[in-house]
Order: sequence, then C-alpha cells, then structure tokens
Amino acid sequence: MTNPLKKEISVNAFYANTPGQNWIGLWSAPGARAFEYTSLDYWTDVAKICERGLFDSIFFADTNGVHDVFEGSPRAAIERAAMFPMNDPLLLIPTMAYVTRNLSFGVTANLSYEHPYPLARRFSTLDHLTNGRVSWNVVTGFQDSAARAMGLERQRDHDDRYDLAEEYMEAVYKLWEGSWDDDAVVRDTVNRVYARPDKVREVVHNGPRLKMRGIHLSEPSPQRTPVLFQAGGSARGRAFAAKHAECLFLNGLPGKHTAERVREVRDSARAFGRDPGQIKFIMMATIVVAPTEAEARDKYEILRAHVDGEGMLALRSGLSGIDLSKDLTKAGAATRGNGINTLAEYLRSQGQSLERLKDYANFGQQAGRECFVVGSPVQVADQLEQWMAEAEIDGFNIQRSGEPRHLIDFVDLVVPELQNRGVYKTEYRPGTFREKLFGGGARIGAGHPAATYRV
Repeated sequence: MTNPLKKEISVNAFYANTPGQNWIGLWSAPGARAFEYTSLDYWTDVAKICERGLFDSIFFADTNGVHDVFEGSPRAAIERAAMFPMNDPLLLIPTMAYVTRNLSFGVTANLSYEHPYPLARRFSTLDHLTNGRVSWNVVTGFQDSAARAMGLERQRDHDDRYDLAEEYMEAVYKLWEGSWDDDAVVRDTVNRVYARPDKVREVVHNGPRLKMRGIHLSEPSPQRTPVLFQAGGSARGRAFAAKHAECLFLNGLPGKHTAERVREVRDSARAFGRDPGQIKFIMMATIVVAPTEAEARDKYEILRAHVDGEGMLALRSGLSGIDLSKDLTKAGAATRGNGINTLAEYLRSQGQSLERLKDYANFGQQAGRECFVVGSPVQVADQLEQWMAEAEIDGFNIQRSGEPRHLIDFVDLVVPELQNRGVYKTEYRPGTFREKLFGGGARIGAGHPAATYRV
C-alpha cells in the first residue's frame, strides 16, 4: 500500500513504433533492442516488463511525416533514425494487451487527417479488446511533411488546428456517449434480438469544419470515451487540455515553471466547470540508474557516446519547426516555427536565445531544466520525489535510454525503493484504465464536456 500522506507516483513507459525516438542513436548502444521494433516478440517483452513493474501504461508517441526541417531536408532523419522509420503503434496494442492483465496503453492519433467517424470506431474496438485499458493522446499535428503526404500544401496554422480539434471532440463525444443507450444490447437468444433499435440512434453533426450523420458502429465499450491524454504546451494547447484532457504531458521546463503551468491548467479546468483533481500531470523523465552512483555514471558515459548529435538536431528541428542548422542569433533568422512550441516559448519568456534549443541535443544537458537523473536507486528516488513536490506533478513518462534495459533497471532497482517509501503502488487497482488512475467508475466524470452528450 502507498503512504496516504504522500502522493502516489504514476509511471508510464514512453515509446514510439520506431528504432530512434527521444535520444537518437541509442538504438546502437550495447544491449539495445530498439531495432527489433518490427517484431511482436520485442513488444510483448516490453509489455511484460512494464506490467511486472506496475507501470500504469505504455504510452506511444507517433508522427505522420518525416522530420525534414533540419537543413530543409529529410536526409539526417533518415540516415540517423530520427523517429524514422515509423510504424503504426495502434496495431501493437491488442497483442500487448493479450499478454498482460492490468497494464494500460496510450495511443497517439492525429485528428487533422482522419474523419472522426472511423477514429471513434477504432478506439471503441481497442477499448473492447483491452477490456477498457486504452487511452487516446489527442494531437493536431505539427509537421508540414505530414500535411503534404495527406495531399495538402502545408499544415493548418497552430490555432486553426485547435479550432478543428474543438469541433472534432464534440463529434467523437456524440458517437461514444450518445449513439447507444446503456441497455441497448440485450443478446436475447430466444427471440434472436441482439440490440434494440429504439435504443440506438443516428448521430448528426453539422459544423463549419466537419459533417457527419451515422450510427456509431461499435456497441458501448467499457469506458466508452477512452482516457484522454494531451500534450499541448502552447497557451492554446493548455486551454484545450484544461477543457478536455484527463492527463497532460509536460516537458522541457524547470520544476518551478512546470508548477506554474500545472496551477494555470487547474485554474482553467475549474473555470470550465471541471474538477481539477480529475487531471493528472505527467513529466517526461530520463532515468539512468545502477546499483551504485559510480556504475550509473559509467552507464551514462556509454549512452552519451552513442547519442547522435546530428540526429538529435534533426529531431529537435522537426519538433519545433525551427531549422537548428542555422545560426539563430543572426538577424533575420527564422526563429518561429509552427510545431511544438513549449521549449521555444519558455526560452523567449526568459529572455534567452533560441540557440539554447541546440543544448537539448546533448545527452544530460537538460539536468535541472527537465527531469534527467543519473544515480543509484536512492538518488533517483530522491530526485523523483523532489520533482513531484517542486513541480506539483503526478508522475513521469520514462523515456527510452538503452532500452529495454532501462525499464528492467527501473523496475528492479527504483520501484522497490519507491515502494519502501510508500509512494508507489504494490498492486494494481481493479478495473479499467480510468478506474486505475482515478478510482470511481469506468465512464468519464460529470463536469467533463463528453458527459453532456450522454443520453
């Protein structure tokens, strides 16, 4: 059991269906299995490790295009495996769910390039197959390369994407919450009636950006609306999260500034009529742990030697929309992108040069500015608890670093230390992902906009 006087730490494994993710080049480190990403055996092994460590979920990032902002070309991303190649993460979930019983799964899906009708069915299907252990990370996209691949000249402007997202959420809420009554499915074998037509209704949506008329094809799943994750770091993104998100990802900020963001979103959620306690805030974290500090430092040096600088610049350029091959201190340099703006926004607010973005290509240079911890189990646990308190967060997304060894080490070394401190669960709570996270029922809580579409 956890200590009731302390907040329980939520932990997720942060993955993408690709060999090179957050720390480009670590697929080549000794013992790393990241290049096995096309094998189901690899993914089922990862799932079993995470469940043994009582992780809340494996969370999958995803992109729809190649990172081609650096030097105006995809060369570096292709050559250095900077989130490339990238397979569909959603197809992994049923198999990983089959070999686990409690581990949940987060899936990133971009609403800019798919109509809400098929997306709603896909998540309902996943919710059924996982017995309610699925969540959707709502993203609006950030790559022009993805837009071009989908037949557009470029992606929508940042705020236009969130205007679309607001309408999109209304449409999927109508499908998940309003198309079927709770008692519509009767499965009457005597009269051969599976569902009552008077309990199933057509959903109509006629908005400025989306039009839809149809019955949701999936019968009600355990959660109906999946747990909703969101990672918007911009002002508009944070407002969207305050209205819709049940879990919000944070990254790239020191603890005190993270706490300011957390309080801002909680206040906004309250203004929307939501219970701010129904939102969890999750920080990205890189953990390098070994039985002793000296061994952890040795491991860190090995990993650092395999981080690819050019690949990291290609990744950071793609994420920010700013070409980091250029000198950003020169007059006329393009220092505003249409991508993920959290870190650039923070640096501008602090009066710092966007050249600092290039620091984030160096393994370990983020320590103090985001959660990057190297040390023994006691040292790691100390730092995680400090971040929990200072940043007012609920837990961490553990980033890949020489994986899946990094997961094994965290499970074998850090989890027991956290459990001894009473801040980490010793068993899973029963029920769906939402019940495991928040207690209560499987359905999304009253006060959330999705609940207004219930019949």
